[in-house]
Amino acid sequence: QVQLVESGGGMVQAGGSLRLSCAASGRTFSSYAMGWFRQAPGKEREFVATISRSGGSTSYAGSVKGRFAISRDNAKNTVYLQMNSLKPEDTAVYYCAAAFRGGPTTASEGYDYWGQGTQVTVSS
Repeated sequence: QVQLVESGGGMVQAGGSLRLSCAASGRTFSSYAMGWFRQAPGKEREFVATISRSGGSTSYAGSVKGRFAISRDNAKNTVYLQMNSLKPEDTAVYYCAAAFRGGPTTASEGYDYWGQGTQVTVSS
């Protein structure tokens, strides 16, 4: 079992930055590929970014590529999402997720554990 707790959300103006953190407890953190997803009001949950167990491989949704960066610190059991040049359309609840069985994936079905989410609001 893995517990995931996100933090770092908040309200920011367009063009600003935020860094989300997701602290994991339970099984060995380096055993999991990690991902970030988001869900805006009235929309489906969507993939944002994923990172491999070692941190050597990352992948991003087209809408955030070049603006967001996912990273992890296995010594601190934490995954991060640095979000720059934020836009109002980035407003959503952001969730981190852990995948034990497979590699890093863009599909939410590939993740075994989820955090409760943190709200990000970007004003124009």
